[in-house]
Amino acid sequence: MDLSIYFEPIQLVSESYPSGSIGSYISAYTQNDAFPDIQGAQVAIFGVKEDRNSSDNEGCSAAPDEVRKYFYKLFQNKTKTKILDLGNIAAGHTIEDSYFAVTNVVAELIKNNVLPIIIGGGQDITYSNYLAYEKLEQTVNLVSIDPSFDLGDPDNELNSHSYLSKIIIHQPNFLFNYSNIGYQTYFVDHVSVELIDKLFFDAIRLGQVRANMEEVEPIVRNADLLSFDVSAIRRADAPGNKNATPNGFYGEEACQIARYAGLSDKLTSIGFYELNPSEDLNGQTSHLVAQMIWYFLDGFSNRKNDYPVGEKTDYLKYRVVIKDNKHEIVFYKSNKSDRWWMDVPYPVHQKIKYNRHHLVPCSYRDYQIACNDEMPDRWWKTFQKLS
Repeated sequence: MDLSIYFEPIQLVSESYPSGSIGSYISAYTQNDAFPDIQGAQVAIFGVKEDRNSSDNEGCSAAPDEVRKYFYKLFQNKTKTKILDLGNIAAGHTIEDSYFAVTNVVAELIKNNVLPIIIGGGQDITYSNYLAYEKLEQTVNLVSIDPSFDLGDPDNELNSHSYLSKIIIHQPNFLFNYSNIGYQTYFVDHVSVELIDKLFFDAIRLGQVRANMEEVEPIVRNADLLSFDVSAIRRADAPGNKNATPNGFYGEEACQIARYAGLSDKLTSIGFYELNPSEDLNGQTSHLVAQMIWYFLDGFSNRKNDYPVGEKTDYLKYRVVIKDNKHEIVFYKSNKSDRWWMDVPYPVHQKIKYNRHHLVPCSYRDYQIACNDEMPDRWWKTFQKLS
């Protein structure tokens, strides 16, 4: 597929960047340089200049070029990842044209083992990112960093506050699990919380996350795609969003989550959405998103490739029997990274469909819970979905 038909070139702020900076070695589609070849690339960044369905945040379509101003000036670590910048997907004649372009681009990149980093644009673009996995016929786990669930009204038109309900009801359905990290209770009605619980999805309140940030890592490690809404960051750190509020993640915490995502061997796409330069102060939010992408790439370059598939000789195996010998939980601990997984049994007839989801990332705390004869919540929810 010729991906160049979907993109317009970018205009660089500077024609020369300091040696060692990202701008000095990235292969970018500019007015002076041809569209880069994706073969052999590891990561491809592209912008989506689409905000027609961004609820109350018109102007976020200008974000991609603003982020690049700061991102290109940053210095990469010594392990250089081969990065492309494909340019921007311009707003189509209809918004469906924009969605179609994103879906095709993401699917083609993943098929060629290139990880797409999307800079939006509205968070409704997450829906078209998800549809790329439908084209690949791959069931996925979606993680959203967001102060709310974005369920909206499924009967209404797709927008940035209702994209999740569209994903849930879409047929055929390829969503195995959804996890929200950082929701704020006063933005979410109890009916939505109950629905998330009935579907055996995960929702972690902002206070819970900030009390133990390390517990976020297994959730992010289980994601195939991650969607980051800038409004999840508090206004003082990220004012560039019309829906920004006083509470939320600190900038350092947002960068930590981005690095966790980069470290995940399973994650194959990520998007940063709802940054609105017209609301920003001195480029503060654009600079923060640029740093978040930097942290993601830093994690990516330090991936351990220790997702426990095939031979498990590089892992310590622990068996824990709980509930009067009714259940045995098998844990694996990586010798490379000290990360943990749980093995969740599932019916033979589901073997092919759910083969990627029965090994659940977890923490040492989950192992301790099992040793205390209690069922880890992650294990139980996955067991319910596999059964």
